[in-house]
Amino acid sequence: MEQAIKLLTVFGLGAVELWAAVPAGLALGLHPVATGIAAAGGAVAGILAVVFLGEQVRARLFKRRDPAVARGRYQRLHRIWDRYGVVGLGLLAPLLTGAPLGTVLGLFLGASAGRLVLWMGSGIVLWTVLLILAGLLGLAGINTLKH
Repeated sequence: MEQAIKLLTVFGLGAVELWAAVPAGLALGLHPVATGIAAAGGAVAGILAVVFLGEQVRARLFKRRDPAVARGRYQRLHRIWDRYGVVGLGLLAPLLTGAPLGTVLGLFLGASAGRLVLWMGSGIVLWTVLLILAGLLGLAGINTLKH
């Protein structure tokens, strides 16, 4: 039962912020693979929830506003979007803004839900693996200093 609570905690943290979920899982003593699966699973669940709810919100927002006006207001953001697109957002958002906020941003910028989930999921897996490796190296370094 205690293991399940730890996994659910990491899953819940992953849905909000991957940066918090991986260190928490390692600190709770979970196996690195279990930590990675729970954290990445939570992050993917978070982006799926945002996509499900966000499509309806985006439709309402674009009904009220002219997209050309919004593009002019956020010109710098749109230049970055035009250059890197869904791929860049999907690979960098889990690290820089968090997966849920990155998904909201992608939907606001007009990304298709399918491509957004694919690339955001790829970014989640990439950063989960890198964060687990960094955490394990950090723990190994701490253990080396202790002895």
